[in-house]
Amino acid sequence: MARKRIALWGATGSIGLQTLDVMSQHEDLFELKVITAHSGAESLYDIARKWRPALAVLTGDVDRTHWRSRFHDIGVNLLFGRQGLLDAAAYDAADLVVNALVGAVGLEATVTALEANRPIALANKEVLVMAGELIMGMAAKRNLSILPIDSEHSALFQCLVGERAESVEKLILTASGGPFRETAKEDLAGVTVEQALAHPNWSMGRKVTIDSATLLNKGLEVIEARWLFGVGPDQIEVVVHPQSIVHSMILFIDGSVKAQLGEPDMRIPIAYALGFPHRLGGSFRRMDWSDTFALNFEPPDLHKFPALALAFDALKTGGTAPAVLNAADEIAVEAFIRGQIKFTDISRYIEMALHEFAKSGAVDLPAILEIDRDVRVWLNRHLEMGR
Repeated sequence: MARKRIALWGATGSIGLQTLDVMSQHEDLFELKVITAHSGAESLYDIARKWRPALAVLTGDVDRTHWRSRFHDIGVNLLFGRQGLLDAAAYDAADLVVNALVGAVGLEATVTALEANRPIALANKEVLVMAGELIMGMAAKRNLSILPIDSEHSALFQCLVGERAESVEKLILTASGGPFRETAKEDLAGVTVEQALAHPNWSMGRKVTIDSATLLNKGLEVIEARWLFGVGPDQIEVVVHPQSIVHSMILFIDGSVKAQLGEPDMRIPIAYALGFPHRLGGSFRRMDWSDTFALNFEPPDLHKFPALALAFDALKTGGTAPAVLNAADEIAVEAFIRGQIKFTDISRYIEMALHEFAKSGAVDLPAILEIDRDVRVWLNRHLEMGR
C-alpha cells in the first residue's frame, strides 16, 4: 500500500494513543503531519518530539508563549484554540484525517476537512449524531470516504464489503451491557462515578465509558449507523452481548447473518480504517480457539436504561432532536462526573432537553450549532438551580 500522511485529531486521548501505536508498528506506511489535543500539552509535545509533524494544535487554555516556544524548538508549528483546529482541518498535507475527538467539538472541523477534500476516519460519533445527513451528503458530493473506527461500525463496514445495499434487511449492533447489566434498576441511583467507569471489557475515555454504562453510547451508535450505511431507523437493532467478541452483525434478506468477531482491542478497527482497503498486520489481540467459551445474547432492558430508547426516539424525530440528545448528554455526564447529579439523572435531563428543544424538519449547520449552544446554556442553568 502507498504511504499515507495522517492528521490525528485528539492525539492524546484513548483512540489517539492507540492510533499512534498502530502507526508505530507500520512506520514505513504512515507519516504523521498534524496532531491536536485539548489540554494535554505535555503529552502532545512528547508525541511531536517523536513524530515531528508539521503542525500541532492545542485547543484548551494553556500558556501559549511557553508552548509555542517549546514546539518551535523542535521544528513544529503550534496553533491554538477553535480557529487553530479549523486551520489544521483545512491543511492540505494529509491524505487521511483521523477524527478521534470527543463530543460536539469535532463537527465544524469535520465540515472544514471535507470542504478541503480530506477523507475521514471517524471515531468522533457525535459528528454524525448531530449532522449525519449534512456530513454524508458532503462526502458523497466530493466522493470522499467516511471510514468508521468504532468497533461496531467497523464490524458492519467489514461485513458489507462485497455486498449489495438492497440485500441488507437489518443492522444488528452489539452492546456489552456495561458494568450495570446485572444491577437492579432500583440500585442504579446510588452508583458511583468509579463504578460507572469500570467497564468490563473496553478501555476508553471517561465520557464514552459513562455513556456505555447508561447505554446512551449504543444509542449514539444507532444514529451514526443510520447515516453511515443509509438505512432506516427500523432497520437497526441492538442486542446485548456481554463478551464483546461479536462486534456487530448484518441480517440479509435471505435470512443469513454475517458477523465480525475479534478480541475487544480498539487497535483492530483503527488498523482497518488506516489501511483500508488493505489489512494491516500487527501485535493485536487474537482469539484463543483452544479455550472453551460461550457467546451470549439478550435484548436490552429499555426500562432500566431509558437513554437507549431516547436515542431511538430522537432518530425517528430527526431535525434537531439528535443534536439536542448529544448536547444534553455531554452536559449531564459532566455533571455526574463532578458529583452534581445521580447516575439516573443523566437520562432524566436528556429527556427534559428533548421535550424542550427537539423539532423535526431539515436543519443546516448554523441551526445545529445554535441548538447545541442553546441546550447547553439551558441545561447548565437547570443544573445550577438544582432542578
